[in-house]
Amino acid sequence: MIDENVKSQMRKGVLEYCILLILKKEPAYATDIIRNLRDARLIVVDGTLYPLLMRLKNSGLLRYEWIESTQGPPRKYYALTDEGDLFLSELEMAWEDINNTINHLKDR
Repeated sequence: MIDENVKSQMRKGVLEYCILLILKKEPAYATDIIRNLRDARLIVVDGTLYPLLMRLKNSGLLRYEWIESTQGPPRKYYALTDEGDLFLSELEMAWEDINNTINHLKDR
């Protein structure tokens, strides 16, 4: 039986890619990002997401802006920068390579 730690490490390995895919569609509030990930059955807690968003922002891949909310205080919406969009394209190519390798090995 597969160890939960192995599954957890695999999920962490694709989390950054998944977040960038979500933000490519439109800017999103952190809660919306978590909801999208959960809808895709990738469970993430706030304590994992926020440090990752900050690291991506500090790397120049994301930007954010504060937008007034009708339901409380202003919300921080994250979006891809041009550099983030380019990085996502590179991740997509890397994912294709990995996927092709795995499929090749499975088909042997």
